[in-house]
Amino acid sequence: CEGDITELNTDAIVNAANEWLVHGGGVAGVISRKGGPIIQRESNAWVRKHGPVSPGSVAITPGGNLKARYVIHAVGPIYDGTPRSAQLLASAVRSALQMADDYGLKSIALPAISTGIFGYPLDEAAQVMLRAAIEYLRGETGLERVIFCLYGQTAFDIFAKELASQAKNAAL
Repeated sequence: CEGDITELNTDAIVNAANEWLVHGGGVAGVISRKGGPIIQRESNAWVRKHGPVSPGSVAITPGGNLKARYVIHAVGPIYDGTPRSAQLLASAVRSALQMADDYGLKSIALPAISTGIFGYPLDEAAQVMLRAAIEYLRGETGLERVIFCLYGQTAFDIFAKELASQAKNAAL
């Protein structure tokens, strides 16, 4: 879907976070502002307890005032054009889906992780993220609904085209 991830009625939404879970700008800032101070407070507590969240990994906090009960903070890579960027982005997606399963959640929404200030090109991110999600969902999971919520028509169109391409290739 195209729109505001904070308005979705899912068990969890994914935040495109930085390692220190400081939610200042981009989707992280919007989620933190709309969810209320509990999100930043709980994020700070997570980092104090576990240390910074490595790229490709996730943390979880309550959703505060959001419709979603939880926010899963996924740290994607800063894009550098190497295969390692794709590995870390795929790991962030798998880790977010696994965290949702670990908490017994049925629905989750993900943004285009790492495509903002981390510089990941949308077309490459769409390919990596959708492939990682499809592969994860082929395995053992309790998830019933996985949404990619994109900000802006351009991002939506890129993800929709890539999803159609991957579905076509899977059918071959």
